[in-house]
Amino acid sequence: MIPHVKPLLGNEEEAKVIEVLRSGMLAAGSYVFEFEQAFKSYINTKYALATSSGTTALHVIMEAMGIGVGDKVFTTPFSFIASSNSILYTGATPIFVDIDPKTYNISPDGLEAAIKKHPEGKAVLVVHLFGLPADMSPIMELANKNNLFILEDCAQAHGAAYRGQNVGTFGKAAAFSFYPSKNITSGEGGIVVTDDPVLEEKMRMLVNHGQRKRYYHELVGYNYRMTNIHAAIGLEQLKKLDSFNKRRRENAQYYNQNITNPLIQKPQVPPDRTHVYHQYTLIVDNREKFTNYLTANEIGYGIHYPIIIPAQECYRNNPGSSGSWPVAEEIARRCVSIPVHPALSRSDLITITKTINNYR
Repeated sequence: MIPHVKPLLGNEEEAKVIEVLRSGMLAAGSYVFEFEQAFKSYINTKYALATSSGTTALHVIMEAMGIGVGDKVFTTPFSFIASSNSILYTGATPIFVDIDPKTYNISPDGLEAAIKKHPEGKAVLVVHLFGLPADMSPIMELANKNNLFILEDCAQAHGAAYRGQNVGTFGKAAAFSFYPSKNITSGEGGIVVTDDPVLEEKMRMLVNHGQRKRYYHELVGYNYRMTNIHAAIGLEQLKKLDSFNKRRRENAQYYNQNITNPLIQKPQVPPDRTHVYHQYTLIVDNREKFTNYLTANEIGYGIHYPIIIPAQECYRNNPGSSGSWPVAEEIARRCVSIPVHPALSRSDLITITKTINNYR
């Protein structure tokens, strides 16, 4: 079976973890600080704050921004549920905006219509889905015109860029994830980046039980800290991110050039964006038939995401879940992601391509 995802961990990560274990300092400490410094330099922001997951990173952004009960945050219905859950955690309401049919990211036209319907909205949570940046220029224009904060969910977009600018640098703050399926991993973990020193200070307290000084708790905070063990893995993975992304793009380019089956719709990338292919997502008419075919040919796949967020059972009573999102619903019904990770061999790529081209 060719796996759909496969983390690439080497001797460097193993040696760094052993170094932490032998130090005896397993919880948050110097390795976390070093990882934060390296990541902020990579993304080109003033501050970075490591957390226990991408979800907790999103949560502390929302809370530190003062988003709360009665507030409305515009976001996509087509994402992992953590995106909009982070809004609900604060008591605010996600207002779902349909997606662009070509990029699967939030539609600027849809956002404009939603803002007119909800002029009291407070922020826009942009998700750069599957490693492809959203169309930030019109989104920023709308946000500036309507006094909305821009927040970014970059959980799937490490190293992606829009018109040469790294995702994670467009809004007040951004969250990244290091779950094992992501472009780099720390086992579990996340990170927040920002250029705002006041926001960074508040988020740092929220992550660490609301304390600036040990045992002096100024806020009701959380235990959202990253450990030295996870940071050690992340440090070595970050050194490899550019090479991993290069391989992902090469694998995607091979598919772009060699998948010719007219029954398969390949992903589209606008020329002003650098895609890092967290997923290479196809659109098919009969997903069950296609995925059964892939399984029979021992090719792994993923379905991201079969049910849009406002249709999830736990969102049934959410005020923002009444509506229609036809593009997101259609993509959710037809999307299938195939392996694109950097561990794929040329033989794997040939096998996958030939198999897909033979599908009828």
